[in-house]
Amino acid sequence: MPDRSAGVLLFRRRDAGVELFLVHPGGPFWAKKDDGAWSIPKGLYEDDEDPFAAAQREFAEEVGTRIDGEFTLLGEFKLPSGKRLTVWAVEGDLDAATVSSNLFEMEWPPHSGKTAQFPEVDRAGWFSSEDALRKLTKGQLPLVEVLLDKLG
Repeated sequence: MPDRSAGVLLFRRRDAGVELFLVHPGGPFWAKKDDGAWSIPKGLYEDDEDPFAAAQREFAEEVGTRIDGEFTLLGEFKLPSGKRLTVWAVEGDLDAATVSSNLFEMEWPPHSGKTAQFPEVDRAGWFSSEDALRKLTKGQLPLVEVLLDKLG
């Protein structure tokens, strides 16, 4: 069975239209990547875990705060890796500059035998739907269309 993950797409309405809250993955692999590298806050969950609870947990871990509001299920999306991603959208606002992510550990530099810690998310930002389509990883692009369709 493919891995399953769950996430939250936070959005806000502005005079110019809808803005989407995206996060940039931390760690050395992503450090110099921008377009096509951003994501929604998301993460893996176990078979016995509620996907919505997992989505909320992952948002809090990656952003450093919980988000409340009226959540709408956008659906389940198959990513190019084969992973299944279930996403909920919620309208809200937060200061992207205050994001404080949890850390992960990996061997760095490679084959050195040394480990280093990196934030799971190294930055966050608000993007217009057009900019989000440029920033998001390929597998998450359909989220934007589904959200905009639901918003009318």
